[in-house]
Amino acid sequence: MIRLFKHYIPHAVLLLGVCDAVALLVAAEIGWVVRAHQIGIEAGPVWHRIPRLVAFAASLQLAMVGVGVYSAGKLHSMRYAAARLLVAVSLGVIVQSVIFFLVPEITLWRSNLFYALLAAMVMLMALRLVLARAIGGAAFRRRVVVLGAGPRAARLKDLCAQEGAGCMVAGFVAMAEAGRVLPEAIPRDYISNLAEHVIALGASEVVLALEERRNALPLADLLRVKTTGVEVSELSSFLERETGRIDLQSVNPSWLIFSDGFSSGRMLSGVVKRLFDIAASLILLLLTAPILLVTAIAIRLESRGPIFYRQRRVGLFNEPFDIPKFRSMRTDAEAGGVPVWAAKADPRVTRVGRIIRKIRVDEIPQAWSVLKGEMSFVGPRPERPQFVESLERELPFYAERHMVKPGITGWAQINYPYGASIEDARHKLEYDLYYAKNYSPFLDLLILLQTLRVVLWPEGAR
Repeated sequence: MIRLFKHYIPHAVLLLGVCDAVALLVAAEIGWVVRAHQIGIEAGPVWHRIPRLVAFAASLQLAMVGVGVYSAGKLHSMRYAAARLLVAVSLGVIVQSVIFFLVPEITLWRSNLFYALLAAMVMLMALRLVLARAIGGAAFRRRVVVLGAGPRAARLKDLCAQEGAGCMVAGFVAMAEAGRVLPEAIPRDYISNLAEHVIALGASEVVLALEERRNALPLADLLRVKTTGVEVSELSSFLERETGRIDLQSVNPSWLIFSDGFSSGRMLSGVVKRLFDIAASLILLLLTAPILLVTAIAIRLESRGPIFYRQRRVGLFNEPFDIPKFRSMRTDAEAGGVPVWAAKADPRVTRVGRIIRKIRVDEIPQAWSVLKGEMSFVGPRPERPQFVESLERELPFYAERHMVKPGITGWAQINYPYGASIEDARHKLEYDLYYAKNYSPFLDLLILLQTLRVVLWPEGAR
């Protein structure tokens, strides 16, 4: 994987993205040249229309990112790719229309656009047919040697065996530890030179997955491996990179303290984030005003009670605040004032509530909290105080998620399906900690784009 703006991107995804960008530029040029030939005019030098070509390629590629075309686990699925590409192209047309309305000088004409879209679909699918076997093969998977043969090493074995995994295990080495569960692991005593053994297996990385590290670290071995140019990783760092989350089963306080990251409080990034939040919340409230009005009328017609529902949540630095949402449940949803976990297909949800929850309209009023500075567009979802108290007792490092401003959407929301249990909260916390540790404007943009995928398809939180 390559680290771009503190976020890890698989090499296969990066390669496909670059190839797609080139293909889209070529498709835009084809659309221009074909139409020029039809009407009998000179196409002219290509550099005269570079802004048009770039606007076409950028709008379609952003739409492709948003609908999940580059999902690492689905890169070799032609059926998945075709469906998502069709949606992305449709969204790209809408974006092109908006650009044409705002800045017509940098967009293709409708006739050019038609041919460009046809060429883009053909070329994008052809790229996936050609690269499908390569991007899912061993050439783009990192070969690792795992030091350890216990449950932690077994977890790495399962991870690297998953579809779309960016790694493959070249071999296991059983160290002097109890609880061995991998019979294929070679005992360390059987290997005369570990560095030579790693190089012979063609590995580019060694992962330390010992069950107990105190007085058991093979420092001499690790030093020799490192000096040969092979990367040496601790289990927590490896899992962070490969899964996009902080693994609570393996992480410890010292790793969190001494690893890089947790820089969301820096002045420049904080100012940029706040300016974006103000502009985006104002634009969102203005653009969705008709939808908000229709939703308010529908809620009032279906059932008696308030249109908006205000709920106390825990925000930055554990400070409580109230978030506004459209009421999507019955007024007696929490009889006696006892908080209840939301559930999938919750019977307390009204008919209108079921619709607005599905398309996330109920969340739009939270833009007011963003405008006030209590929330951000992107960040960990704020939880209710009663649940926070119990989760802080059950889950390690839960309080650390409150060191960043909560958000309407977040890394956990686009990566983890709906859930309402302690175990689900654990998984979401792992994604929240990854976001807090690796925050950057780039990651915020990626989350905002990918939220579109969650809205269009039944993935993520509901």
